Amino acid sequence: MTDAASSASVTTRLFGFAAALSCLALGLITLYSSGVGLIDPKLHRAAGFGLALIVAVSVSQKRRGGTTPLHLGLDIALIIAGLWSIWSFYFVQTEMETALYDVTNRDAWPALAGLVVFLELCRRLWGWGLFCVGTFGVVYLLFGQDLPGILAHSGFSLKEVAEALWYNTNKGVFGSITNIVLSTVFIFIIFGVLLEGTGAGDTLLKFAFLATRRTRGGPAHAAILASSMFGTMSGSTVANIVGTGTFTIPMIKKRGFSPTFAAGIEATASSGGQIMPPIMGAAALVMADLTGAGYLNIIVAALLPALFYYFSLFAAVTVEARRQGIEVQEMTVDDQITRTDLINSVLFIGPILVVIGSLVAGLSTSAAGFYAVVVLLVLSVINPEVRGDPARLWKSFLKGAESGATLLIAIAAIGILVGSLDSTGLGLKLANVIASIRGESLFSALLVAMAGALILGMGMPTLPAYLIIILVMGPAIQELGVSMLTAHMFVFYYGVASSLTPPVAIAAYAAAPIAQANPLMTAFMSFRLGMAKFIIPFIFAFYPTILIIEQFSLLPFLWIVARTCFCIWLFSSALSGFDRRRLTVPEIVVRFAAAFACLATDPMIHLPAIAIGLALIAFDIHAGRAKAAMSEAPK
Repeated sequence: MTDAASSASVTTRLFGFAAALSCLALGLITLYSSGVGLIDPKLHRAAGFGLALIVAVSVSQKRRGGTTPLHLGLDIALIIAGLWSIWSFYFVQTEMETALYDVTNRDAWPALAGLVVFLELCRRLWGWGLFCVGTFGVVYLLFGQDLPGILAHSGFSLKEVAEALWYNTNKGVFGSITNIVLSTVFIFIIFGVLLEGTGAGDTLLKFAFLATRRTRGGPAHAAILASSMFGTMSGSTVANIVGTGTFTIPMIKKRGFSPTFAAGIEATASSGGQIMPPIMGAAALVMADLTGAGYLNIIVAALLPALFYYFSLFAAVTVEARRQGIEVQEMTVDDQITRTDLINSVLFIGPILVVIGSLVAGLSTSAAGFYAVVVLLVLSVINPEVRGDPARLWKSFLKGAESGATLLIAIAAIGILVGSLDSTGLGLKLANVIASIRGESLFSALLVAMAGALILGMGMPTLPAYLIIILVMGPAIQELGVSMLTAHMFVFYYGVASSLTPPVAIAAYAAAPIAQANPLMTAFMSFRLGMAKFIIPFIFAFYPTILIIEQFSLLPFLWIVARTCFCIWLFSSALSGFDRRRLTVPEIVVRFAAAFACLATDPMIHLPAIAIGLALIAFDIHAGRAKAAMSEAPK
């Protein structure tokens, strides 16, 4: 080994050690701020980004695979420039608190250096999509005055750009979204990773297989059930796929389903974990703060739409099993439910009850997360594997802090976009454009919003996708008379659905290699199976009573619930072209039409549609029985 290579190796190890210490510090700061006492906001944000900077550089080195002296030099330069810019933010904010201080041209240079550093780290960790989003924010502020039409603004000097995007605690990199992530989201990220590390996920899988062992779908139904519960803990689609898919996908294939279907159902089920209460992941926590609705209200509002989504997946698997002739059979699982598994079930039941109980008791969301972490750590000793290897808790804690640090890098890019849109008023201008396109129809307006949301969120993680979509599309949707919570839920669903939308369906691409399936075909399969996720937001936009906390009335609530379930069955069977037998093309077309008409607000439309749907199902049952009788008759 050459001296240069040896030196690079030593430096890389030092980076790794510094990153581990940074993760530890970030985790301890999160625990302290969530459960012990508040930290000065400017110090909290500066320290959070400073530690995240070191972690992000180390993570990018690992992903790069190899490190050359040139790469190390660039990494060191990034850290120095980043820490300089963060110190400048802290210094200027301190001066503003103690005296009348205006940002100067000299302050602009460290701010620009910080923007470059965090955009480069965002490119390394999150890809070109978020990098382009953040870069657009900077370039638009600097040169947008020369653009034509509504894109033009009054112009910003270098100092004003720095003040809008860097030296600001309401918007920009260190703005309110960063505060929400540091004070609320971080503790739940650590909680989710710890929950997985204590072995709760393995026990969860066993219970899911036990509950679905007598269904037609078998392991496919188990994958849906496990992913809904596991996803609400992890809050990450890809982590959910990796955590459950490596076990469920091979068993789904073994049951007789195609590799493409196995990967598709796991991708759709895993993506739904983020809409499934009670945890739901980072985006729901941010939504609670942005809307002011409170986390408990978000959980209640999200419950029924999430159950509809998973009902649609259960229906899709049942129909597919019928189509392929897969019958109910007793499943054989190597690891049956044991007394230890029953005891370990406390690992996920206990902390989740603590979260709900803390919220009901009126504690803050971050405090609920803190007490859940404490209870989980105390309960973890009941798992023999944890007692045999306590270091797994330590590793999970550091892994959670690392996940939070990399998320914070993405939030920097989102903060830049927030600062740019807020400073220029571009978001309101786009809302006016959408208003002119939509006309007077709420349905057409929501279609435009859906298309824009899917395009804006394509290829991005859920939280950045949700934030970008709500910033751009939110004002336009609220102008239609839709409440703030409904508007946020609407775009949140499409932020999640964008992970299933071809051609950039990141959930499908994560599941396809596990099933050894074609990624693009898996993406289209996921899109078909998860089609309900594209319909459900329209349902609660027109019928907000489904959100329970919005305009709730019992009889209308029960009526739309029944109609939605009926619509989902018609829709799922039409998509598969199969119910109790293979459907003809006219039957498929009529089922689609009846399914959509069932949801119409006018009783003169949905009542005949329900009657037609019932007639179709009755005819299918009769035809299926006749076909079965003919096949069983002696020849």
